[in-house]
Amino acid sequence: MTQCSVVPPETHWRAALADGRFLIQRDPVDGTTYFPPRLAGPKGQSLEWVEASGLGTVYAVSVIYPKPPQQPYNVVLVDLEEGARMMSRVESERPEDIAIGDPVRARIAATDDGMQIVFHPA
Repeated sequence: MTQCSVVPPETHWRAALADGRFLIQRDPVDGTTYFPPRLAGPKGQSLEWVEASGLGTVYAVSVIYPKPPQQPYNVVLVDLEEGARMMSRVESERPEDIAIGDPVRARIAATDDGMQIVFHPA
């Protein structure tokens, strides 16, 4: 009996981040992109991994004001140039200055939770 080993999409994505690559998934037939990583598309179709451009536009933003001495930060939804939408943050001097419609550029950052995609104003 042989066993088929499937690498979970989250594991594949995190390994790519550790290698400095920002990947998203795409339907090879119609080009629709997906995030977060998944085993298959919504119709059960196979998806391929592609490099993301890293460019996007802020779709929504919330600023979080934690108890001092912690600094304010934002949580954003970003529409990637490829069409997928993802949640992240935009790093800036003043998190409250980030607005819907702002162009942003992604980078891979080492955080306490591992490698993450964060954005900067473009």
